[in-house]
Amino acid sequence: MTVLDVLQSTTAYFKKRGIENPRLNAEHLLAHSLGRKRLEVYLEFERDLAEPELAPLRELVRRRGQNEPLQHLLGTVEFCGNIFLCDKRALVPRPETEEFVEFLDPEIRGQPSAHSGLRPGGKSDVRIIDVGTGSGVIALSLAAKFPETEIIATDISDDALLLARENAVRLGIASVQFLKSNLLENIDRKFDLIVANLPYISRHDRGQLAPEVLRDPEVALFAGEKGDEIIRQLIETAPPHLNAGGLLALEIGLGQELVLIDLLRDKNYGDIEAKNDYSGRTRFLFARYG
Repeated sequence: MTVLDVLQSTTAYFKKRGIENPRLNAEHLLAHSLGRKRLEVYLEFERDLAEPELAPLRELVRRRGQNEPLQHLLGTVEFCGNIFLCDKRALVPRPETEEFVEFLDPEIRGQPSAHSGLRPGGKSDVRIIDVGTGSGVIALSLAAKFPETEIIATDISDDALLLARENAVRLGIASVQFLKSNLLENIDRKFDLIVANLPYISRHDRGQLAPEVLRDPEVALFAGEKGDEIIRQLIETAPPHLNAGGLLALEIGLGQELVLIDLLRDKNYGDIEAKNDYSGRTRFLFARYG
């Protein structure tokens, strides 16, 4: 079989299995199994593939057809221009979270303390904590953009923290401190920015999730009966950990914004702003305290 034959047959198989973006999945898996970049595959459409090249691809295709996430099969995912390790220890990063990081960029640059330069020792005055860091993509992406900024990343999962530390090593970023904590329980500092992409799915909505999503750790997906319980807990416990005018930035579930905005107001947050993702759905909340 030629490269093109394999791509076409794999795409057809994925279509029958209901895999989203079947052609793109086929291209990624073929390129991965051949050790090529995806675009390089296009230059080899007429090349015949030998059995030793086809065998590992068949296994990858079989697993993908059983709804194992593409990112788990590739072992990596691109996020904000960097390549992160990705496996079943933490949530697969979503494109919406890349948007979240993009929104954070001007917020960090606009922090009042950011205009006062660096403290002795070369650290920026802005202090950030990423709560529920998972594989570390938010904290490490911010550290890559703001290398002099002090960043702490927490998670309740030992497996996720191990993966996040592996990603820090992979990217050569030593400035992020990783700590195990249930939200802010083990944190005794104050911050200019608390950022969090926490579990926001109701357990009642399990049946509505794609099979690939259910391969993510349950602790990273489900929050409780309503889905907003963990976010509400952070909103309520964050104020003692925020400097005056500090920002709380949240990625939230669909339809949760009105209730959470009411809670933010009730807890004396101000400058509350909801922002939409690229699909036009309210996905992010920003609020200042003090």
